[in-house]
Amino acid sequence: MFAIVEAGGKQYRVAEGDVLKVEKIAAEPGATVELPVLLIGGETVKVGAPHVAGASVTAEVVGHGRGEKIHIYKFKAKANYRRHTGHRQEFTSVRITGIRG
Repeated sequence: MFAIVEAGGKQYRVAEGDVLKVEKIAAEPGATVELPVLLIGGETVKVGAPHVAGASVTAEVVGHGRGEKIHIYKFKAKANYRRHTGHRQEFTSVRITGIRG
């Protein structure tokens, strides 16, 4: 059985036991969170509009971290204009503990 869940404006295909990185969630490591379900697949498929009624995916927060640095360069020729900035996106690792639907 698998499910399509939504977290941080993105959609993920998950199965029980999967570990994935989602946008930062305000929860302590070890806490349990519930993710909204858009679709449940397996023997039969249930599609939500937009969410599947009565379905839930529970996940345990494993930890928090920051992704790799992204470098942003800006340059304009003949104008002596050069800028360099960077960004590291924060994420939360979660382990899927149960799919109920």
